[in-house]
Amino acid sequence: MKYDQLAKDILANVGGKENVSSVVHCVTRLRFKLKDEKNANTEVLKNMDGVVTVMKSGGQYQVVIGNHVPDVYAAVLNVGNLGAMSENSDSSSDEKMGLGAKFIDMISGVFHPILGVLAATGMIKGLAALLLALGWVEATSGTYHLLNLAGDGLFNFLPIFLGYTAMKKFGGTPFIGMAIAAALVHPTLATLTTGEVSQVLFKGTLFESPIHITFLGIPVIMMSYASSVIPIILASFVASKVEKGFKKIIPAVVKAFVVPFLTILIMVPLTFLVIGPISTWAGSLLGAATVWIYELSPVIAGLILGGFWQVFVIFGLHWGLVPIAFNNLATMGNDSILATTVMVCFAQIGAVLAIILKTRDKALKSLSVSAFISGIFGVTEPAIYGVTLPLKKPFIMSCIGGAVGGGIIGATAGKLWMFGGMGIFVFPAFIKPGSGLDMSFWGAVIALVAGFAVAFILTFLFGGIKQEKGTKETTTASKEVAATKVQTEELLSPLSGKVLALSDIEDAAFSSGALGHGVAIEPSEGKLLAPVSGTVSALFPTNHAIGITTDSGAEILMHIGMDTVQLEGKHFKAHTTQGEYVKKGQLLIEFDMEQIKKAGKPLTTPVVVTNHKEYSLQLTNQKQVKTGNQLIKLVTI
Repeated sequence: MKYDQLAKDILANVGGKENVSSVVHCVTRLRFKLKDEKNANTEVLKNMDGVVTVMKSGGQYQVVIGNHVPDVYAAVLNVGNLGAMSENSDSSSDEKMGLGAKFIDMISGVFHPILGVLAATGMIKGLAALLLALGWVEATSGTYHLLNLAGDGLFNFLPIFLGYTAMKKFGGTPFIGMAIAAALVHPTLATLTTGEVSQVLFKGTLFESPIHITFLGIPVIMMSYASSVIPIILASFVASKVEKGFKKIIPAVVKAFVVPFLTILIMVPLTFLVIGPISTWAGSLLGAATVWIYELSPVIAGLILGGFWQVFVIFGLHWGLVPIAFNNLATMGNDSILATTVMVCFAQIGAVLAIILKTRDKALKSLSVSAFISGIFGVTEPAIYGVTLPLKKPFIMSCIGGAVGGGIIGATAGKLWMFGGMGIFVFPAFIKPGSGLDMSFWGAVIALVAGFAVAFILTFLFGGIKQEKGTKETTTASKEVAATKVQTEELLSPLSGKVLALSDIEDAAFSSGALGHGVAIEPSEGKLLAPVSGTVSALFPTNHAIGITTDSGAEILMHIGMDTVQLEGKHFKAHTTQGEYVKKGQLLIEFDMEQIKKAGKPLTTPVVVTNHKEYSLQLTNQKQVKTGNQLIKLVTI
């Protein structure tokens, strides 16, 4: 990978991954908490290619990288295998999470790493079903069987994949999770259930279980764990605790093999005897309960899930439905829950198409076109965060379209027979393997058309997208600064206050000019306005720093205060979102100057052009500025 070597060099010179307690990143720098800063080679790091400088502040060892810090951060986690450490190192943060938030975080951590591969294999299985439904292949042909094997393989052995991701999420050794899961899907299990039945447990109840084998005299309830979800997640959670317990008491000299030996030795029988049966029964009851609720009124369920799905996605709540859908696929062979939501992406791009046809704002139109194309394939984040949500009404119209589509799928008893792709690739998932194109499939087609049309018409008529959208200022600016042919661009002051040279501020990363050229402002008012019209290309979660990319490609970074990332968002309020197109002079962020000062953080705010090498900068010679005054003039080189 591009930054792997840099990441390895950084880790080596902060004292090795063993010296790292935790690592996070902000807009420009990696922020390490080291066990002993004396073990770090600061001078080596400062002179390293790819590192701007090194700073120590607030108990953090800060390695300043620049704009590509997210990529370097990802590489550091990857090469150092620090994923679990970084996720779980901040115990105080974890304690602040509610039970619901912890559950959502757990589910997303377990399922997210394999969703891409699951979608890909689901698409292959869907392709096989489509070819069979169209009569292009025979069910007995080798072509069909090989395609089906490619699509079914991962899902049949899903516990092994989840064993890896779940153990990693819970802070255990992923391969131990895989070993436990492999036992659950071992081929020998099929033969163990064909022998003589020695006794029957829970006879006459829903949990009636014939016993074929025992373990140390204890009856073992044999079940099929292929494609199962809940048993391995629970087993991995318990295994991570067992492993950590053994690590504390086993001598280091034999820990590498004795800890896995004892953990697997305990967990495999425990899973077969207790965790597996209980979680399988729980999964079956959960699946039956969701189907019962759905069948009370499939149309209402579809309206609600389709209408609010995008809201769930924004807040991450959709992860709560993912394990239910997987459980339904494993226990019943199909799922009706997620089926009502998969056409929502077409309602979203219906709203986007209306914006494309209605608006004259060139920047908004350009952004909408790319969002529309990605939405066709089910990737709606650019549409939601960059287009419809900032404009508000189009987002509401897309939710209405999603509700209509979900209601139609509910009315036509639409079901997903596999976990397939997104967007246009989802349709094969509505085909029952071995069957033709029934109403479940055609209902999905009708839902697509109806949801798309409703969102398009409502947005076009009532979405608030006026044809004169993009005021004279924006339209004129678009003509003057179109594409990369712009010769000059004016940056207005985003703050009122005293102007300082970058070289006069304490932060070495900014004062050296390594992060960009520009000026700094000592603000007199807690409001940061947009210095230019452009797209919000970066908004850090703590709202203390923001980047804007102008129509001409100039990249502007504004960092409110020094070391204010440590305030964790306190005293900052954002009035925009990442991906939103903002106009010159628009309010971006409000901040409480008094509270920030009380926290001991300087308010000095650098305003820099990060790609300054492409421009000649003419800085203001004024000592005091007000918002709206010219601050920097860019001249294309």
